[in-house]
Amino acid sequence: MDELFTLQLLHTADQEAGIAALEDAPNFSAVLNALQDDFDNTLVLSAGDAYIPGPFFSASETIFGGQGRGDILIQNKLGFQAIAFGNHEFDLGTGTVADIIQADTENNYAGALFPYLSANLDFSTDENLAPLVTADGQEASAITNQIAGNTIITVNEERIGVVGATTPTLASISSPGDVTINPLEFDSTNPEDMAALAAEIQLSVDGLLAANPDINKVIVLAHMQQISIEQQLAELLTDVDIIVAGGSNTLLADDTDRLRAGDEANGVYPILTEAADGNAIAIVNTEGNYKYVGRLVVDFDAEGLIIPESIDPNISGAYATDEIGVAAVGGTPDPEIVAITDQLSEVIAAVEGNIFGSTEVFLNGTRGDVRTQETNLGNLTADANLALAQQIDDSVVISIKNGGGIRDDIGEIIVPAGATSLNDFIKAPPAANELAGKEAGEISQLDIANSLRFNNELTLLTLSAQELLDVIENGVSQTEDGATPGRFPQVGGLKFSFDATREAGDRVISLAVVDNNGTIIDTVVADGELVGDGSRTFRVVTLNFLADGGDDYPFPTGESANRVDLVTEDSDNPTPEIRTGAATFAPDGSEQDALAEFLAANFAETAFNLEDSDFELDNRIQNLAFREDTVLTELDTDIFRFRGEIAGQASYLYAGSDEAESIRANFADTFTEEGFALTVSAKPQDGLIDLYRFRSEQGTYLYVGEDERNSINNDPNLATVFVEEGRAFSVYGAGSGEATEFSRFRNLNSPNNYLYAAGTEAESIRNDFASTFVDEGVAFESEI
Repeated sequence: MDELFTLQLLHTADQEAGIAALEDAPNFSAVLNALQDDFDNTLVLSAGDAYIPGPFFSASETIFGGQGRGDILIQNKLGFQAIAFGNHEFDLGTGTVADIIQADTENNYAGALFPYLSANLDFSTDENLAPLVTADGQEASAITNQIAGNTIITVNEERIGVVGATTPTLASISSPGDVTINPLEFDSTNPEDMAALAAEIQLSVDGLLAANPDINKVIVLAHMQQISIEQQLAELLTDVDIIVAGGSNTLLADDTDRLRAGDEANGVYPILTEAADGNAIAIVNTEGNYKYVGRLVVDFDAEGLIIPESIDPNISGAYATDEIGVAAVGGTPDPEIVAITDQLSEVIAAVEGNIFGSTEVFLNGTRGDVRTQETNLGNLTADANLALAQQIDDSVVISIKNGGGIRDDIGEIIVPAGATSLNDFIKAPPAANELAGKEAGEISQLDIANSLRFNNELTLLTLSAQELLDVIENGVSQTEDGATPGRFPQVGGLKFSFDATREAGDRVISLAVVDNNGTIIDTVVADGELVGDGSRTFRVVTLNFLADGGDDYPFPTGESANRVDLVTEDSDNPTPEIRTGAATFAPDGSEQDALAEFLAANFAETAFNLEDSDFELDNRIQNLAFREDTVLTELDTDIFRFRGEIAGQASYLYAGSDEAESIRANFADTFTEEGFALTVSAKPQDGLIDLYRFRSEQGTYLYVGEDERNSINNDPNLATVFVEEGRAFSVYGAGSGEATEFSRFRNLNSPNNYLYAAGTEAESIRNDFASTFVDEGVAFESEI
């Protein structure tokens, strides 16, 4: 060989086709094919999750005679030479895996024209996959439709070793059947477990090199779910040059890479570190879903070691596969891939016109959000599950699901015409589809199925207070900077706060069970301690995947749990006439059915309008790194509004029950009661602001917070106009996102005369009385 060997590695992971792949997969092929032409020595590899259950996956049944086959045909046409097993390959069991990998001549299906790899999985123990296992160390082109731990790919006479590895947490996040996982017990925070995983991979690397002493270049395809694990592995391995990470959707990019609208880099491409043998090792990864082609062009020296200085950021990095990205490389979509996606599109489009509700806002199912914080889509689907469960068992008060089960947004990200930056994007409701008869904002069967692709079944369980705490602790146990754990919860009927800087298992600070109005009905945790009898119980709806121990959720399994699975033999019957309700496309008692029925019942006429919020405004799930704890803060005192008259103009007084009773009894000729106005806290509480009442010299009233109070009292001019009457009550501050916004309106015709209004009354004032009142902005938030 020459002194230097230049390799172009084109890579991805987590293809996981959803609806966007109908466009993105052809575009991916255009970018990939254009880049391939630039260098002679090119490898095309994936670190796993080539497919995922969902509408795209299922449509292949109609066209190609089996689920997921369209996904694999796309991998074939893209020219992948080897793919590691991820977790989603196993979601429907090993029988489906076997059907997808092997050829089916009867349906003219070629199967996987590449080997699937994993060195730390033993497939010989699974009857479905054992027949597909072949020996390690063979040329990839010779072991298509087969499974191995490693393979060899020859690039212009240069032989390169490729080793696969799969997350050892596989059994808790998917359905690997009887496949043996090594190491069996795994905690990435435990150095011994990390060493055991590295040893499994190293064994495969060593065996490959021992049998092939001419090979001095090795690439590991590692599907570990969190890139921090690949980073730890890199420092434990020897004789490995490159790790292609998978499962975390970590977008690594350099400053020269143009990213798609709304995307942000999660690190620099590539990550360079030192392996256990002291040599340089590169870690690469990109966002999945066909959104980017990863490209690493690197020189190897005569010893087969990478030369980090040879990596040019103008060449290596993440290549976006949107229209701009395709045009930038001068690519053309592969016509055979276009033909595949066109066929799938026809099948998928048939369900786009089945409408169940509508939304005025973008429903956030983005991976980096649903796995780290509360989102509006997480709330919506958790509430839907709770509503369905309560129809069957009215004692159910809590809904818990995992963010990892939400696979996509319902809506679109738009860069408007004339935008000067890709950061000028808009997150909008679902787009119209004229061909399907779908109007803008409407939510279709396809939207629901694409977002909740696993369509988990719903399960009812009884949990003690201690068990409920343990379940929520598990949900936030892997939360840390840069991590996107699938176990992160989305909840209904609950509010909780947590501190991710504390030890896992001791992170929940406050936890309360709430009713449908958000009123606390049981305080379970306060100040990090369990409150009351830990054996008291709550009826909970969750996903069968979690009830079975998925994502390590410790749901009880004994008789006391009183488990009831809502998908029965009858409800799972595919005959629509047997299914009940507005939605019959999914089994009764499944999460897709729950969401469809909830939308039809609540948002068919009036659109859903709860905007998604940032960490600082999240209410159900409060991350104390971003906000203060208001879980146990309650507004419990009703305030009544009275109207007086000053110089022919209405003036307004807000009073609690005692003062209101006094006004009714003694000042009925001065004030007219207008009724209930809002709910406040009579006493100061953490998370609330105090409002103070001032009476003007005209006899009008003003309610202000601490800063404005000080301003009035310290200003000689204002202090002669307003007299402080003391603290009135406590409410949420403006912008807290905790309750309904109350705006302050100033009467232009009456000095120092103010009205506080919310909702439709505030809108009416703005629209119909603008000549009388000026809107001074949101004054506070409270409940109405």
